[in-house]
Amino acid sequence: MKKILMFVSLCALLCNTGCKKEEEEKEHEAQFLVTNPVKKDTTITKDYVAQIRSIQHIELRAQERGYLQQILVDEGQFVKQGQLLFRIMPNLYQAEMQKAKAEANFAEIEYQNTKKLAESNVVAPNELAMAKAKFDKAKAELQLAQVHLQFTEIRAPFDGIIDRFMVRQGSLVDEGDLLTNLSDNTKMWVYFNVPEAEYLDYKQNLDSNRQDNKVSLLMANNKYFDYPGKIETIEADFNNETGNIPFRATFPNPKDLLRHGETGNIHITTPLTNALLIPQKATFEVLDKKYVYVISKNNTVQSREITVAHELPHIYIVSSGLSEGDKILLEGLRLVKENQKIEYKTLKPESVLADLELYAE
Repeated sequence: MKKILMFVSLCALLCNTGCKKEEEEKEHEAQFLVTNPVKKDTTITKDYVAQIRSIQHIELRAQERGYLQQILVDEGQFVKQGQLLFRIMPNLYQAEMQKAKAEANFAEIEYQNTKKLAESNVVAPNELAMAKAKFDKAKAELQLAQVHLQFTEIRAPFDGIIDRFMVRQGSLVDEGDLLTNLSDNTKMWVYFNVPEAEYLDYKQNLDSNRQDNKVSLLMANNKYFDYPGKIETIEADFNNETGNIPFRATFPNPKDLLRHGETGNIHITTPLTNALLIPQKATFEVLDKKYVYVISKNNTVQSREITVAHELPHIYIVSSGLSEGDKILLEGLRLVKENQKIEYKTLKPESVLADLELYAE
């Protein structure tokens, strides 16, 4: 009988101990984590797909018809302004220039002789005028022949890099045929499109001195270009189909890393003062609207719609719906119901944001 009583007492003790542990675990599990929104100066970075262009990129074309006699440079070569690049067979144009030169010399002799006779009143003034006109015409034809001869030599109009050749030595080229392209890459123009609302924000921040015109370029290899650029031009009109307006930023290119036709992403950083920040994980969505659970004075949870102005990594910047003194549910959003009374532990927002690796100033 004593053994039975001892066994029953032991079972009751174990059961009581187990129930206490379960109650403690439930109480521990039922304690939710809560935090507050916090106001903080920070920055947001916006990303735009960009096209990279040389500050000068032109086509070099033949100005005269003939056989391509010489190619004096190579593809990809850096050339200086005035450097001879191509020579089209000049023999015909040299002969035409010699002919024009001889005719000009003959016309000059005739004019000088007629002038002497006119001074002695041997010939009429009209005859002198005719000789002078003939001489002027011959000089003009000589100049034209010299221009045609010069056109047989294609020279670099500025310092730059030669592109791929479209013809080869010995080819017969017509006037206007494309020979190659020439790019001046000392500076690069980077074009990107900005939506209307973001354009207005940029201009207003720029006018109020809260925004500078410096931008960064993320290259195709996911690395940032070494030198910052400056937004120097905004086009006049919006594209009615896309709602965007083109911006142009200029980047120095001293190491010649950037080339015409590359792509990348422009990053524009905008400072924000007293931005109201909350963790993204404290929100939930209903029909594309964002909500948080706010803890009321009697410790009940109540859903509240918020407006998100900007998004950072793991962070939302809230423009309406919350104030700095509100308490919001941080975790366990799926475990609670509307107007449910809860027990909670409050975490400082600074420690919560630090855990989320917020990059802020």
